[in-house]
Amino acid sequence: MTKLYGSVEAGGTKFVCAVGDENFQVVEKVQFQTTAPYETIDKTVEFFKKFEADLQGIAIGSFGPVDIDENSKTYGYITKTPKPNWSNVDLVGLISKEFKVPFYFTTDVNSSAYGEALVRQGVENLVYYTIGTGIGAGTIQRGEFVGGTGHTEAGHVYVALHPSDVANDFHGTCPFHNGCLEGLAAGPSLEARMGIRGELIEQHSDVWDIQAYYIAQAAVQATLLYRPEVIVFGGGVMAQEHMLRRVREKFTHLLNDYLPVPPVEEYIVTPAVAGNGSATLGNFALAKKVAERFD
Repeated sequence: MTKLYGSVEAGGTKFVCAVGDENFQVVEKVQFQTTAPYETIDKTVEFFKKFEADLQGIAIGSFGPVDIDENSKTYGYITKTPKPNWSNVDLVGLISKEFKVPFYFTTDVNSSAYGEALVRQGVENLVYYTIGTGIGAGTIQRGEFVGGTGHTEAGHVYVALHPSDVANDFHGTCPFHNGCLEGLAAGPSLEARMGIRGELIEQHSDVWDIQAYYIAQAAVQATLLYRPEVIVFGGGVMAQEHMLRRVREKFTHLLNDYLPVPPVEEYIVTPAVAGNGSATLGNFALAKKVAERFD
């Protein structure tokens, strides 16, 4: 019998569903827009039904916040999200009721962190940030996710304001917090400052230095809190080579040699898994892990 493992990367903009074999090679992959909850979940179920006979387990990595406490009444739910109509949606329950396989549930960034750790030989301590429409981070220490009663919410830590934002009285775009990392450095903050979408902004614009200042603060926080071997930045904003350079420079300045870290070119990096595939790979491995637990 062919053993297959399912991956759901449930993003606020799009869902990416995939099935992989025992070597975590993609057998089939599909993506679609995140629309109304029931419509999106129906498409997800429809995709996996084609492979139901061989599916061993499914892992879901979702935008959040989510409830990952298996003893909680709302385990598997997306909780207080800014995404319209998606608060208090029983994501795991609505999908899992259609299948007779075990499910693993975590955040999309945890899935990505797990995938990145898999391909970085010898790395057991890693932080993965995504900088896109929102900001989140997943942390792996000694091969396990960091988190107590729930997952971390690294996108909503407060950061020191850039002098330009102080001068312009700009405190970010987050509807929950006045001055958090996501509100000041995620994609929508670029449009709020400049009046145009990030992809239309020239590379030499000063706004990228503002952005890099906040992202470098995130890297400093991760360094001080977790002492990782590597910090990986994914998402559209960091896909630009000039941003990686800016963040490394500002990180070096802000950390000010306080702690020993690897050479910055090896320490602050972009994903090693090609084609935005970190979460899919991580989910395949997590689906296999949960399937073996229930064997």
